[in-house]
Amino acid sequence: MNKIPDPIDRHVGSRVRMQRVLMKMSQEKLGDALGLTFQQVQKYEKGTNRIGASRLQQISKTLNVPPSFFFEGAPSSSGEPQQAFQEEGSQYVVDFLATAEGLHLNRSFARIRDPKVRKRIVELVAALAESEGVESPAPVTQNDARE
Repeated sequence: MNKIPDPIDRHVGSRVRMQRVLMKMSQEKLGDALGLTFQQVQKYEKGTNRIGASRLQQISKTLNVPPSFFFEGAPSSSGEPQQAFQEEGSQYVVDFLATAEGLHLNRSFARIRDPKVRKRIVELVAALAESEGVESPAPVTQNDARE
């Protein structure tokens, strides 16, 4: 019988993975720092195995984030995301940013200094998505971006 991972365990694991990848650290290197195998790190990141409190404390120190970082945007006990992530589709964004592709895209985009170039890139991506029949979300205005 396959047991389905708890949504909170999956969320915490995805946040571990996101921070690890942001720091350009391999699963093996994180495992070594924690005295674990990379397979155990994989299981934590997928939510297959729960992360105990003391282990989460170790992970937070190793990844240079507070333990609360791993719970930001986690689903509540009712299964609904906490207030910070209640926008429609926001979990998709969090999941995408936790991928290597999402992190690479985000890092590269953040290095572009010219706001006009950044805006044109967003317009290009929106146009490409529309050409594939994917509905484009409302554009973010300068005021929205500052909030």
